[in-house]
Amino acid sequence: MNDQPASNLPEYSVSEIAGALKRTVETAFGQVRVRGELSQFRRQSSGHWYGSLKDERSLIDLAMWKGTATGLSFRPEDGLEVVVTGKLTTYPGRSKYQLIVEKMEPAGVGALLAQIEARRLKLQAEGLFDPARKQLLPSLPRVIGVVTSPTGAVIRDILHRLADRFPAHVLVWPVAVQGEASAAQVAAAIAGFNAIAPGGAVPRPDLIIVARGGGSIEDLAAFNEEIVVRAAAASHIPLISAVGHETDTTLIDYASDWRAPTPTAAAERAVPVRAELAASLTMLSGRMDAALLRGLALRQERGLALARRLPQPRNLIGLAAQRVDDLAERLPKALDARAGGFALRLERAGGRLRPALLSARVERDGQRLAAMAARLAPALARPVASDAQKLARTGAGLRPFLLATRLASASSRLNEAARMLASLGPDQVLARGYAIVRGPDGHVIASAVAAAAQQNLTIRFGDGETPVFTKPPAAQGSLF
Repeated sequence: MNDQPASNLPEYSVSEIAGALKRTVETAFGQVRVRGELSQFRRQSSGHWYGSLKDERSLIDLAMWKGTATGLSFRPEDGLEVVVTGKLTTYPGRSKYQLIVEKMEPAGVGALLAQIEARRLKLQAEGLFDPARKQLLPSLPRVIGVVTSPTGAVIRDILHRLADRFPAHVLVWPVAVQGEASAAQVAAAIAGFNAIAPGGAVPRPDLIIVARGGGSIEDLAAFNEEIVVRAAAASHIPLISAVGHETDTTLIDYASDWRAPTPTAAAERAVPVRAELAASLTMLSGRMDAALLRGLALRQERGLALARRLPQPRNLIGLAAQRVDDLAERLPKALDARAGGFALRLERAGGRLRPALLSARVERDGQRLAAMAARLAPALARPVASDAQKLARTGAGLRPFLLATRLASASSRLNEAARMLASLGPDQVLARGYAIVRGPDGHVIASAVAAAAQQNLTIRFGDGETPVFTKPPAAQGSLF
């Protein structure tokens, strides 16, 4: 038996207490507006956002549903001071109270500008705004890609301005130009235009225009997002940014290849005025024709001046003809003079030739020949006698044995030479299979052509001769 006295306090379940607290908090703080600094603010895959709002001493959990988040004009980040409007409630599952955000806005323009400036310095340090990265815009693009809202006045202004100046093929990539989804759509549109393959079914743009009308800094927040700036800097197609009015500056302007103060100015920069271009071409064509005519006239004048400096053909031919006539006139006289000189020299030479002179020279040469013949016999006899004496002295000094040995050696060499000479004789050659072909007159036939011209041949082999008839004698023709 329980000795404790019964309590008169009512007994509640956990859920009842949690529900009562929830109703009390929501009743007391149905709609509040709170200022603070975002902390640990994150987006879930469901599209909902969760985080905290804090000041120097306290912290409140936040929850922002997907429908509310899509209407934001900026991207919430940790450290950003904001003013949120919503309903204070509890989360029974964790015994925590939290603020359900229905509206969120920066605490002031200064805070948002500070956030944008910090982002600009970060991207600039990475080199995304380097002027060396800028691309030259095409002078006359055939296809222009426009990233903007398909229903606003911006696209109508761009199309109207392009039609007035120089009509071009325009591809519009529709995007939201404001709200949470805007930044991702603009970045995807820039990347999508760059992904179009050249020569495909969809023409690849030669130029991209990213355009939006004017608005507050919150309205233009999507074009300050890092994802949009990186997509613009990575574009291989030249890109013109035309966001807001002339006084508005967004981060995409720093990354683009050219910044237009307005969307209409972007269209004007994209294409030239066709009438002005045609007039310029006409002027250049006229200048080219005039330059060609001046060049032809100048060359004609130079040609005539050079022609006047050249001698006349008849003068050149006349001088040559005169020189020929002069030579023709001098030629007979020169031939006669030279022939007369040769005749005179011949006559002088013949006058010096006399029979007595020739007889005396023949007699003199005969005497010289007889004297030389008389001295020739004694001159030949003296060497022969001297050699005979030397041979006798040498033979007397030879021993009989040495003489016999030398005679035997000489005899052996003679026999060997005789055998070699015999092996080279015709009989030995014939014995090895060769033959000698002779004609009827006994001469050796050394070629096939000579053999074909003979009727009777004799072939000598090693063991005898045999006659050969190459062709029968031609039969005598009939006289009748």
